[in-house]
Amino acid sequence: MSTLIRLRKGLNIKLAGKAEKILLPEVAVTRYGVRFADFPGLVARLEVQEGDRVMAGSVLFHDKAFPEIKFVSPVSGVVKEIIRGEKRALIEVVIEQQGNERIDFGPADPLGITREQVTEKLLKSGLWPVLRQRPYHIVARPGTVPRDIFISAFDTAPLAPDLDFAMANVHGGHLQAGINALTRLTDGKIHISQDAEGSRVAELKNLKNVEFHRFSGPHPAGNVGVQIHHIAPVSKGEVVWTLDLQDVVAIGKLFGTGFHDREKVIALAGPGAQHRKYHRIRPGASVSGVLKGNLGEGNLRIISGNVLTGKKISPDGSFGFYDNMVTVIPEGDYHEFFGWAAPGLKKFSYWRTFLSKLVPGREYELDTNLHGGHRAFVVTGHYENVLPMDIYPVHLLKAIMAGDIELMENLGIYEVAEEDFALCEYIDPSKTEIQELIRSGINMMIKEMN
Repeated sequence: MSTLIRLRKGLNIKLAGKAEKILLPEVAVTRYGVRFADFPGLVARLEVQEGDRVMAGSVLFHDKAFPEIKFVSPVSGVVKEIIRGEKRALIEVVIEQQGNERIDFGPADPLGITREQVTEKLLKSGLWPVLRQRPYHIVARPGTVPRDIFISAFDTAPLAPDLDFAMANVHGGHLQAGINALTRLTDGKIHISQDAEGSRVAELKNLKNVEFHRFSGPHPAGNVGVQIHHIAPVSKGEVVWTLDLQDVVAIGKLFGTGFHDREKVIALAGPGAQHRKYHRIRPGASVSGVLKGNLGEGNLRIISGNVLTGKKISPDGSFGFYDNMVTVIPEGDYHEFFGWAAPGLKKFSYWRTFLSKLVPGREYELDTNLHGGHRAFVVTGHYENVLPMDIYPVHLLKAIMAGDIELMENLGIYEVAEEDFALCEYIDPSKTEIQELIRSGINMMIKEMN
């Protein structure tokens, strides 16, 4: 049995609206979009124009610095729209689904081919972007050999889906093949982290060529960055890769069938959703199918991902490339007069300012209201209480603000990603966009290294 790693620091946000463990069939939608914002650190070069016909697996755009990294269409159809922002920066490529044509990349036994051949198949099929690297939390760079590969088999974010339930309903038989392919990409270990009880899914429990770890504790115990820190931290000059558990299945499908197929089981959750259940969906699909008949009343915010790290989208917006849930919560577009002076029996807070602290097991229908305005950066000494990593978060943030590259290195910038600081942002009385600040620091490091 693997060793249990106990984490004391962190915070479980008591948000109401968890998804019921019932899986609904995939809802047919015709709008699919690939958002370039899902891939920080890359510069897009389009390979299609509006009106072009594409198949599932056809290349839509590639990275300027690494042209072999390709981003493909999840479905067959017509390029309906290319959405651009300021300075014509690419925002999203929208596909209108028509037909079911797919590119056949050919099946192969990953254990019977070379590392270079495994890499080539992942790159050509457009599955390579599921691999992300630390440092920098960006799409893995081809040509590098990671020290290890890390996979988190549980999620502790607010209302996060039960990955055991999701994996039990993913078309089986491909998980081990995905692991076999990953073993060809590294000379190190494949680490899989589970919660304290371990997995209940037989296919996952019986995996070969992996090393299991168990974690207990509050969020962010399920973050792969926290797990890396406690298993085998990343030092300067080292590279490790991470990926989602369901994407291991997608890699296995590619080698088993020859097709690019990233169908996922995701959760619809949150107090703003009426029928909170699990759905089959492909990344890039419009969430309109999942939301149809499931939205409550009032002004609601729809989030692709969880409430701490997800992105706000429209009711027909595209499901994120790396996300595993859709969350719906009320917009906090109201002014609360002397709200800080109220007893707060219906409010959740990290700080001991409300009477709700006397009811520790209660769940709350939280909204997006900041309950205060932006103010000067306040040093509270509490970030360390929600970040279970041996780094100094305030010192690192100030080093980023100062643009001090050497100090950022010494304070652990190579280990962290935005999601690891999400709770720091949540409890921050200054309302500082801490995750954006971390990404700006990472971008500084990438620019410096280049």
